[in-house]
Amino acid sequence: MALVVGLGNPGARYAGTRHNVGWRVVDRLVRRWDARADERTAEYRTWAAGVAGRPVLLLQPLTFMNLSGHALAVWRERHALDPAEMLVVADDVYLPVGHLRLRASGSSGGHRGLEDIERVLGTRDYARLRLGVGAVDSAALRQHVLDEPGGEEVQALERAADAAADAVACWLDEGILAAMSRFNRRVRKEVSEP
Repeated sequence: MALVVGLGNPGARYAGTRHNVGWRVVDRLVRRWDARADERTAEYRTWAAGVAGRPVLLLQPLTFMNLSGHALAVWRERHALDPAEMLVVADDVYLPVGHLRLRASGSSGGHRGLEDIERVLGTRDYARLRLGVGAVDSAALRQHVLDEPGGEEVQALERAADAAADAVACWLDEGILAAMSRFNRRVRKEVSEP
């Protein structure tokens, strides 16, 4: 069974924030696949669907972002988990707004939710899909991810969430390499003139 985990924070205060783009991708997949509500605990909620001929579970941790791994640990107490069959969807402040980046494995990049998942799993070997929410200096980072986007950024993130849902479907149907090839975009680094 494939497991798609969308990271975010619980509560109305955080629903529209940049940090909750992972939840918004799961919400889109629930609607797209007409997934049925499965389990709800204090730590997580799940929906079940059948996609590309295989069972898929969609999971939103109900712990706060920094405890995402705890929610996964509680889920693992009841269910078998193969990290090779899991994709985690999260925000990324190091990508431009609206850009997607899939990886088969890798570091957390300083993302506390991914760090907690790595701690619980004891491995970095699981797929992750990052959605760019734009960069800010490190002093403003916490506030940036906990703020709601405005203006054109809202539309860019909505389009990115739709594309991310497409990327998850591609990952399920064709695998991580095909999804990476189709959905990862090169980010050009700005070169300053002397």
